[in-house]
Amino acid sequence: QVQLVESGGGLVQAGGSLRLSCVASGSIWNINNMGWYRQAPGKQRELVATITRGGSTNYADSVKGRFTISRDNAKITMYLQMNSLLPDDTAVYYCNARSVTGKDYWGQGTQVTVSS
Repeated sequence: QVQLVESGGGLVQAGGSLRLSCVASGSIWNINNMGWYRQAPGKQRELVATITRGGSTNYADSVKGRFTISRDNAKITMYLQMNSLLPDDTAVYYCNARSVTGKDYWGQGTQVTVSS
């Protein structure tokens, strides 16, 4: 089993920045890709960004150029640096880890609220 704990969410004005962190514990040897997803009220959960064990990244079009995903394999920690935040970025952000066998693990989520 893998446990994921997110932190760093909060309330910020439009144009501001936040940095989310996700710390993994448990069977961390089993983790392959990691990523951030978000879910706004009344909407489906959507991909924000992913990062492979080797550091290759992928971003949703809506966050390209504003968000940066990174990963510290030694600390088993993943980050999401969010700049130039928009009210549309308001959502609960979830950390995801996928095992080498394809099993998904999720954190409990952290709320990000961007005021206009």
